[in-house]
Parts: sequence; structure tokens; C-alpha cells
Amino acid sequence: MCPNIERKGRIARAISGSLCIAFGVVCWVTGWPETAGYRWIIILTALAAGGFQLFEAKKSWCAMRACGIKTPV
Repeated sequence: MCPNIERKGRIARAISGSLCIAFGVVCWVTGWPETAGYRWIIILTALAAGGFQLFEAKKSWCAMRACGIKTPV
């Protein structure tokens, strides 16, 4: 896994990852949405996506770029 993003991309991924994790925590604390089955799917998806984005920021690596997709940042 070699680095394929620069500083701007790392910052963008760190911010979006932090926002995803914050969203997951807020949903968990407030109990939103009301349907219990969907609640855990949304919370776990948000936490997993946020954690993966923070991992990408830490390693200077982007999974989409590794697959050949050009990202603007």
C-alpha cells in the first residue's frame, strides 16, 4: 500500500471521517431513527465508513485511487 494522495486529500478524508463518526455517535445517543433495525445499520455503517476514512488519511492512501478512479482532491 503505497501513498497515493497528498496533504489536501488527507485533510479532506480526516474531516469527512470525523463527521461520519460524529454522525454515528449522535444517532446512537439520540436513538434516531426510531426503527431499531435501521438504527443499527445506519450507526454501524457511519462508524465503519468514518473509521476507514481516518485510516486512509493516516496512511496517505485512497482506495478509489488504488482502483484507478481519479478523484479531484
